[in-house]
Amino acid sequence: MINIRQEVPLFSYNTFGIPATASVFVESDDATELADFVRSLPDPSSAFLLGGGSNVLFVSNRCELVIHPVIKGIEVTAETGDDVWIRAGAGEGWDDFVSWCVARNYAGVENLSHIPGTVGACPIQNIGAYGTEVKETVETVETIETATGKTVTFNNQQCQFDYRDSFFKKHRGKYLITAVQFKLSKRFEPNVKYAGLKTELSRNTHVTMENMRQAVISIRSRKLPDSAELGNAGSFFKNPTINTAKSREINELDPQAPLYPVSHGYWKMSAAWLIRHAGWKGMQDGNVGTHKRQPLVIVNYGGATGKEVLDFAQKIIDSVDQKFGIRLDPEVNVV
Repeated sequence: MINIRQEVPLFSYNTFGIPATASVFVESDDATELADFVRSLPDPSSAFLLGGGSNVLFVSNRCELVIHPVIKGIEVTAETGDDVWIRAGAGEGWDDFVSWCVARNYAGVENLSHIPGTVGACPIQNIGAYGTEVKETVETVETIETATGKTVTFNNQQCQFDYRDSFFKKHRGKYLITAVQFKLSKRFEPNVKYAGLKTELSRNTHVTMENMRQAVISIRSRKLPDSAELGNAGSFFKNPTINTAKSREINELDPQAPLYPVSHGYWKMSAAWLIRHAGWKGMQDGNVGTHKRQPLVIVNYGGATGKEVLDFAQKIIDSVDQKFGIRLDPEVNVV
């Protein structure tokens, strides 16, 4: 069913808790109806596609048209002795989907537990945590092309996944995701590349998928603020990629600085380390600040506008650039 409402406050539709209003708010749990609606629009490019709102910063206080898919359903579409293919509606909560898979011993997404947002949003950002990225399990992504209303299905390669990036992020707003199909394994092999996760699991004599999930939830709960208590969108910045010369400069400052090789001559640098060493950990400016335990997270202490958050983020970007010569890029979608 499709539901069209006027003048809808978006405060509860974004985890930052930023006040904004949708002139027209369209919600639907049916992909066919959504496609028909998109085809009826005189200017589909004016629509903002809103998922769980966990990676959005509303800077403008008004959106003319917001489309919010709430398509539900999780089903096994095929399986072999070792693998299983699962199709999930875009409106399913991501962590609900992970919980569903873990309960059935379908492996591959357990390290991505406790990440906010929806199934439909996960391919856009190529969500990742604790040594896993969603691109490793996404088989196909079902979409509606907003310019034409046609249904288009992308395979994994066509999604052009990269670090916190994808074809859909590069072409934001051009495709409305309605469902995602995943290929998971019936054979659980613990991924403990992340040192903190290995430590968390050390108390278990036998690592299961469920205690892997609980370990991830425990770590994330300690490190990251609950958006229900303190408005935030998780990690505000991406970890930057730097060249070898720059990595040597950082290593001279701190031999323990977190640097990870990504390709010949290039390294992934911890944005949290840069922000902390630029003096921004736990800093507050008016209604906005960095979280006391995780400087990568910008928080709304109450009453902040999107512009306040963006201005604060810009101060961090400029400060890190001035101190280290490294430019941070926001991970959130600024609207």
